Amino acid sequence: MFGLSDIIKFLFSFFLIMPIVTLIHLSGHIFFVTIFGGSEKKILIGCGNKLFAFRNIEVRKYYFWNGTCEFKGLKHDNRLTNTLIYLGGAIFNLISMLIIYSLVYQNILDSSVIWYQFIYFSFYIMFFSLFPMYFSDGSPSDGKAAELALRNKLEDRVTDDIFMKKMEDEDDSCK
Repeated sequence: MFGLSDIIKFLFSFFLIMPIVTLIHLSGHIFFVTIFGGSEKKILIGCGNKLFAFRNIEVRKYYFWNGTCEFKGLKHDNRLTNTLIYLGGAIFNLISMLIIYSLVYQNILDSSVIWYQFIYFSFYIMFFSLFPMYFSDGSPSDGKAAELALRNKLEDRVTDDIFMKKMEDEDDSCK
């Protein structure tokens, strides 16, 4: 049923494709944060000790496991802007899936398991980020946070992958 080549594909997916999909998702949040005037923006890929940083992207030891983004303040801070920030990750995942699908469909990219896995993981991240629920730590998913923001019932800006730092907060994420 499964051979060595399948295991290699799984490892490739988990250690390369999943972090790329996560980066795209987090970039969607940061895109809208930037549009609405957020400052001190940062993307963290993975958790654990810092491996390296490039500009505002920090890669951690377990880079294949989740990620988060941080920012301070917004110049345009209202229900609509907050909702777009929460939905930004899923929007970017959807756009990237549609781009890859159309490039494969038009035979610009060869149909391969890499693109299939990219679309699969993008859909997976998009679906579960939009699913309106609370995680075990009490933080809302992006979908739940968007719903709460629209209803003006969101008390803070912390979700499973977004953290708005207060001016006095230190960087203590994912240690």
